[in-house]
Amino acid sequence: MIPKELFKKIRRIEIVTSRLVTDVFAGQYHSVFKGQGIEFDEVREYQIGDDIRTIDWNVTARTGKPHVKKFVEERELTVMIMVDMSHSLRFGSVNNLKNQIAAEISAVLALSAIQNNDKVGLIIFTDKVEKFIPPRKGRSHVLRVIREVLYFEPQGKTTNIEGALEYLSHTLTRRSIVFLISDFLAEGDKKISSLRNSSLKKTIAIANKRHDLVAVTLNDPRESELPECGLVYLEDAETGEIFTIDCGDKMVRENYKSLNVKRIKDRERMLRSAGVDMINISTDKSYVDEIIKFFKQRGRRKRR
Repeated sequence: MIPKELFKKIRRIEIVTSRLVTDVFAGQYHSVFKGQGIEFDEVREYQIGDDIRTIDWNVTARTGKPHVKKFVEERELTVMIMVDMSHSLRFGSVNNLKNQIAAEISAVLALSAIQNNDKVGLIIFTDKVEKFIPPRKGRSHVLRVIREVLYFEPQGKTTNIEGALEYLSHTLTRRSIVFLISDFLAEGDKKISSLRNSSLKKTIAIANKRHDLVAVTLNDPRESELPECGLVYLEDAETGEIFTIDCGDKMVRENYKSLNVKRIKDRERMLRSAGVDMINISTDKSYVDEIIKFFKQRGRRKRR
């Protein structure tokens, strides 16, 4: 039984995101993703003008006549939404927590897919995969996806993106559009060795080769820059470790900013080198604008 307050929250998100999908994203999703995939339809005899690269050599050898494979645009796509629910997403210094924004973005993407008659699935992960909902169609299914993103209480606190992507590769055999929603903050993030970075990059590249992977990165201004406000006690949401930082010290603030600028640049460099598109979301800005910008950039690239 869903608590009354949660039901109201689900209903509010459905109303807000449905309006966004109808008024803002109508046609954007379709133009960017529809037609990007093709599926095998049939084999027929070769005709003058056919592309020789489509010749089916097995059938040609068996029949003694040249045959070609005929392909059609995929009638439906599969969209998989992967949501990081580690404790670092329970943070926000402006209007919303990162996990609240993750829920709304998940709703927008799921409703956009359903409106275009595509299937939608969900993977919720922390240091392990905690919830898997197989891709399906329909409004009731989308509401379940939204409910899970809002209501699910994860057991894990830390993050394992690599393990989640490996699970995806073993579970989803059909090529899909995969939105990976995470802040990409992991335990000991600043101490990750180049070997581990290399391993994660390899896993991301493999996932992107099998699927169309889009990274939705969640950020908060306070994760990059500290205010000038004296001594501050901070707790690492994933490890529980307590830190004392003197925000009144200019050198401390500059070092903190420098480290986090490097972290973000390293993350972007890794994703780009793996060929992954990014939607960078910040808690102090509209995620709608960033998703629209992504759709437009992707659309321009597709038309080239």
